[in-house]
Amino acid sequence: MKVAAIICEYNPMHLSHVYHIEKTREILGKDTGIVCIMSGDFVQRGEPAVMNKFARSKAAVMAGADLVLELPLPWSVSSAEKFASAGVFIAENTGVCTHLSFGSEAGELGDLITVSEILLEENTDSRIKEHLEEGVSYAAARQMAVEETLGSTDIIKSPNNILAVEYLKAINKLNSALEPVTISRCGAGHDQMEENGGVSASFLREKMKKGEDISEYVPAEVYKVIEDEIKAGRCPVSMEKLDSAIMACLRRMDDHQFSLLPDSSEGLYMRLYSAAVSQKNVQKVMEKAKTKRYAMSRIRRMIICAYLGIIADDVFGYPPYIRVLAMGKRGRDILKEMKEKSRLPVITKPGKVKDLDRECRYIFDLGSRGENLYNLAYDNEKYRVGDTDYKTSPYVMG
Repeated sequence: MKVAAIICEYNPMHLSHVYHIEKTREILGKDTGIVCIMSGDFVQRGEPAVMNKFARSKAAVMAGADLVLELPLPWSVSSAEKFASAGVFIAENTGVCTHLSFGSEAGELGDLITVSEILLEENTDSRIKEHLEEGVSYAAARQMAVEETLGSTDIIKSPNNILAVEYLKAINKLNSALEPVTISRCGAGHDQMEENGGVSASFLREKMKKGEDISEYVPAEVYKVIEDEIKAGRCPVSMEKLDSAIMACLRRMDDHQFSLLPDSSEGLYMRLYSAAVSQKNVQKVMEKAKTKRYAMSRIRRMIICAYLGIIADDVFGYPPYIRVLAMGKRGRDILKEMKEKSRLPVITKPGKVKDLDRECRYIFDLGSRGENLYNLAYDNEKYRVGDTDYKTSPYVMG
């Protein structure tokens, strides 16, 4: 059986995500298994997810995914390169995934593969470093380096193309047998809505924060999960609801501790340290630390890593285990095969983590502490308790 991995966040899941799953099955065959490798409670933008990972994984299975695995901290809040490489590593090491399906603005593999191969060349890396020394941002330096080989191109100017290129790089670097499949991105750009009803996840998050109805933009099954989480007082979660907690963490850190954060090079950690002391909230800290050279997403990730206690050393290497969050009927069959073929420990019962090696326990504990801090954003104080990660088993549909 063909099994396609989809690396995702589903923050929240909407109709374009369902289209991606359906289109993948249309291309590979209707019986294709779909294994989603989904970010946990914190996402690549450097923010808490609008809804916790257990609710989002349940929604994904109800909307067509067969099996949902966790892309754990710290990789879920890392750069596009590390986010993608960790997701591909998990997919490769399931032992059952045959394909990797991802969206892209390009809609076809040709140019994406070409750019990914250019970025893997040693001289390209050298040219990027040279341009960085000129004071430009990393994105601009990378664009300049690619164009010096390829000529003018827009391939790595679009967010989904950027991730697509990183997925292809990871497949190459890992010498993975995964066969890439790209689906033309359906829907709107960041913070946008199109006339045909396509929306971005960020657009939906803003509506949710305002208490507005989003039922027309998401599958009915997903909306039921969202509705239940809102009624329980566990949704929507936002950076703003954690503002005081995050500021408390930033204020207690000294400059050395800031220097240990991921992506803290080039003096950025000193800008962030100074801003944390002088500014009154997280948004003001980000605005103060921001320059043309540093992307806001990089600053957000540094701040959320400070909050979660993640340091640069934590994001070296790859995830040491595979954790199951949710499954459907076919997902149970895929999981059974995965347990036999996986090259990593497969966690279905969190309590069993204590039997794994030190690295597995360290990473799981990192995610567990992250969830403890995530829970502080709930409106309902009843659910602001800790130690929930170790007590929650995978959702099983049907």
